[in-house]
Amino acid sequence: MSINSRDKGARGEREFAALCRAEGYDGCRRGQQYNGIEGEDVVGLPYMHVEVKRVEKLNIDKAMAQSMQDCSGKIPIVAHRKDRCSWLITMKAEDWFMLFREFCSGEVLKEVAANEKTNNHPQG
Repeated sequence: MSINSRDKGARGEREFAALCRAEGYDGCRRGQQYNGIEGEDVVGLPYMHVEVKRVEKLNIDKAMAQSMQDCSGKIPIVAHRKDRCSWLITMKAEDWFMLFREFCSGEVLKEVAANEKTNNHPQG
């Protein structure tokens, strides 16, 4: 791997960690792969094993395989982007459906709570 490629990868990891912090995940930071302490590119996202790729031509199958191999029971994801493009997240469909079910169940609970609040106030 060339120095430029390694530098671009490190910049991508810092960029994605900054995006995570901007989204409210204050503990996110670049992992410390160089000394073997942490095997993920960005640490601090609960339940997620993050592989970051900041390349123009991505072999997504290879990147996902790496994330799945290293995930240690966490949900493996690949965060990736090209120059002048937005960040994208790739994950296994089964993991996406699990997260979506959790999201929808939370939305249903919000609706139930809102309906209960509305129904508990007698009309004047």
